[in-house]
Amino acid sequence: MKLIDKLAWLTIKDGKLLAVRSKGKSLFYLPGGKREAGETDEQALIREIKEELSVDLVPESLKYVETFTGPADGKAEGVSVQLTCYFGDFTGELVADSEIEELAYLGAADEAVTSKAAWIALEWLIQQGHITQ
Repeated sequence: MKLIDKLAWLTIKDGKLLAVRSKGKSLFYLPGGKREAGETDEQALIREIKEELSVDLVPESLKYVETFTGPADGKAEGVSVQLTCYFGDFTGELVADSEIEELAYLGAADEAVTSKAAWIALEWLIQQGHITQ
């Protein structure tokens, strides 16, 4: 099995989870991305979120939540994505940037538009009581 290792930012507003959709894609996924050589999880996440959403994560607020693994969207059979997820506060205004076309807050009714790996995380957040809609 091939594993794509990614970091993801979880931010919840009004009982729903922030998700993003890339240009040319139909499904939403968790904002974040891959580490570059020598980066810590926190450094990579801060850089990726700045690139994707134009906001600055507050480093001291970042808190590891859980790691989820699921099928990688748009990849061959047997390719999985591992999402190491963090909660964290941010400063600035959320704006879709770089390869991101749209951002949305997703809840329990949004499985059809959510990538499999992101849905696994979303289901866990529902079970934990973080997602209420």
